[in-house]
Amino acid sequence: MRVTHCPRNQSGSIPFMIVTSIIKFFRAMATGWRYKVCLVGSGNWGSAMARIVGDNVKKFDEFDDRVPMWVFEEMVDGRKLTDIINKEHENVKYLKGYKIPENVVAVADLLEAVKRANILIFVMPHQFVKGVCEKIRDHLEPDAFAVSLIKGIDSSKKGLVLTSTVIRETLGGVDCSVLMGANLATEVASKQFCESTLGCTHPQHGEVLRKLLHSSFFRVGVCTDACTVELCGALKVCVVSAGELYCMPFTFVP
Repeated sequence: MRVTHCPRNQSGSIPFMIVTSIIKFFRAMATGWRYKVCLVGSGNWGSAMARIVGDNVKKFDEFDDRVPMWVFEEMVDGRKLTDIINKEHENVKYLKGYKIPENVVAVADLLEAVKRANILIFVMPHQFVKGVCEKIRDHLEPDAFAVSLIKGIDSSKKGLVLTSTVIRETLGGVDCSVLMGANLATEVASKQFCESTLGCTHPQHGEVLRKLLHSSFFRVGVCTDACTVELCGALKVCVVSAGELYCMPFTFVP
């Protein structure tokens, strides 16, 4: 099995990391600069994570409180899904019964959602990732980076292609971390204790993303081997699917 374009760790030297962190700190103090976060996707998993992200951006000064969440517009009982989310603060179609923080704003226009965003959280079916990235790649901030919460692997003539690789290459080299775990959206939304692993090749981005995604009930560990983390997440889906097929009752007709 061959995985193409697996990035190396970009840790750099410790002095460089310290200097960079100090520069960002004083820039934030002097200008009020903050990371602007965007959720790219709004299904059950995206809505569950919106509950965590929406709360966490208000806890740390380095994040802007407003979190746009791109929503593929649909009609639900004669109403736009974005209107329902923004007025009732609940994704009644994909995660009914769980409130989303009011600072998470549903946006139907993809380019408007990612406008001025420094952190992109991709959480959507993997088959739509490339098309979405092609639409936004010329509209991103120069310092933007991403994290993929998507479990899926594509294939090409060169071998297996990770979803993070699709994001990274389509967006012109944007750094992309991954968050993987054996979690269900409803378990996370109901605040049952869960664990997940953040795979990152850039330690500074890993530090920021952990603040954004970690909570008292959703524990996030950090690993610098991002490719292995993503492969394990994707293989987990394959194992579960195979197990479901094995346990499925079959009727044989002689």
